Amino acid sequence: MTAASATHVVPKDGDTSVIARLFGWGMLAILAAFVIVNALNVGWELPGTHDLIAGGGGEGAWISWLVYAGCLAVALAYVVTSPGRNLRWDAMAIHRFNVYLIRACFWAVLLVGIVDSSIALMRVENMLDGLFGETLARELGRAQFVGPYVHLPLIGLSLIIALFTRTLGFQWLALLIVAAELAIVVSRFGFSYEQALMGDLVRYWYAALFLFASAYTLFEDGHVRVDVLYAGFGHTKRGFVNAWGSILLGMSAAWVILAIGFNGKQSIINSPVMNFEVTQSGSTGMYVKYQMAAFLGIFGITMLIQFVSYYLESVADWRNHPGKREIAPASAH
Repeated sequence: MTAASATHVVPKDGDTSVIARLFGWGMLAILAAFVIVNALNVGWELPGTHDLIAGGGGEGAWISWLVYAGCLAVALAYVVTSPGRNLRWDAMAIHRFNVYLIRACFWAVLLVGIVDSSIALMRVENMLDGLFGETLARELGRAQFVGPYVHLPLIGLSLIIALFTRTLGFQWLALLIVAAELAIVVSRFGFSYEQALMGDLVRYWYAALFLFASAYTLFEDGHVRVDVLYAGFGHTKRGFVNAWGSILLGMSAAWVILAIGFNGKQSIINSPVMNFEVTQSGSTGMYVKYQMAAFLGIFGITMLIQFVSYYLESVADWRNHPGKREIAPASAH
C-alpha cells in the first residue's frame, strides 16, 4: 500500500446517498447470492442462476430464489439501519474486505505453489515411494487426491494467515516469479536439466500476480487511462465519469466474466475445478490447472467488489463530499 492509502481515515457517519448505497450493497448482495447458488448448482445440482433467468429450474428453484431474496434483504436491512453512514466509509470497508480476499489468495498461491511443485519434483524423480510409502505415493500421483487433501487445507490455512498479515505481497510474488524463471535458466543452461513443473510454477504465479493485483491497482488508480479529456476535469466531474464508468464498463464487464465462467457445471471455470483438471504434461507437471481456471472467477469477483467500492467513492467525489482520498503520484501509470 502507499502511505496515503494506508493512512486514509474517514468518519463512519457523514455525507451519504441512500440510492447509491442501495445500489452498491445490492450489487454485492447479488454477487454473494450468485456465488452461493453456483455452489449449490455444482455441488448439489440445485437450479443455477441461468436456469432461474430462463424461467425454469423445476424442483428446488425456490431455494435459489430464497438465497437471492435473503442476500438482498440483508443488504437492504444494512442500508436502512445505517441511514447516516458515510459513502467513503462504506467504500473503504468494502475495499478492506476485498484486500483480505486478495491477501488470502496471495498466501494460497504461495503455499500451494511451493508444496505442489515440491511434490511434483519428488514424483518426477521417483522419490515419493521412499518418503511416504507406496500407498500415499500412489495417491499423490492423482489430482483428485492432491486437490482436496493437499491444496484445500493450504487454502484454508491461507484464509487464516490473511487475518493476521497486512501486506498484499505482490512485490514478493513478482520476486518469486523472477527467481523461478532464473532457476529454469540456470538449470537448463548450467545443468541441462528441466522439468515441466518448473514452467508450470512460473505460469501459475504469473497468472495469480496479473489477475489478483488488478483490483488493488484499480483502488490506486494505476490502470492505464486514456485521459485526453479526463485530465482536464475537476474532481466532481471526474467523480461523475468514474461513477457511471464503474457501472457501464466495470461492473458489466465483471458480470460478463462471471456469467460465462459460471454458466453451469460444464462451464469454463466450474468444469476444471470440479474435475481437478491438470495440464497435458500430466504427472510430470503441477496439479494446478484447475486453480488457474478459478483465477478467472476470482478476478471477476474481486474486480466487481472493487468497482462497487470505486463507485461509492466516485459518487462521493461527484457530490463533493469531504474527505476525498488523494492518490500518491507514484502509484499512477
